[in-house]
Amino acid sequence: MATDNGPDLRQQLIELLKGKGAHLAFDEVINGWPAEARTRIPDGAPHSAWQLLEHMRIAQRDILEFCGKPDYIEPSFPDDYWPSDDEVPNHTDWTNSVKQFSDDLDQMQRLVADPETDLHAKIPHGTGQTILREALVVADHNAYHVGQLVLLRGLLGIWHSPAS
Repeated sequence: MATDNGPDLRQQLIELLKGKGAHLAFDEVINGWPAEARTRIPDGAPHSAWQLLEHMRIAQRDILEFCGKPDYIEPSFPDDYWPSDDEVPNHTDWTNSVKQFSDDLDQMQRLVADPETDLHAKIPHGTGQTILREALVVADHNAYHVGQLVLLRGLLGIWHSPAS
């Protein structure tokens, strides 16, 4: 029988982090986003794709640093978690942000998959948080904002079939 720190839990967490299951994965939504639509905010939407992408990247990086850096310093919310409203990314900025988000997501998956990681141990410099909790926060936060990106694509009229 697998323990609650065993391979079944780890694999389920990894699948959740990958976006498998009840929602689209990050890559399925972000790939092929037209450059001219990256900073547009349609009526009724609070953010552009660039703002959401950067927020997701920054928040996920913050959680990884919290999990692994004993000298972690919490950024100021909300200012340090969102790009400025007037920031306009070029192609390199966009590409680097997508890559960093994906790399950090892979790093979180490796942390969860590592049998040396005690998913239930309290993070020493935290206030009771565990790696399990932080992995669930990453998955939940990413799913929420991927949903916003899907809605944004629809509002901008740039939706594509995920299979394409």
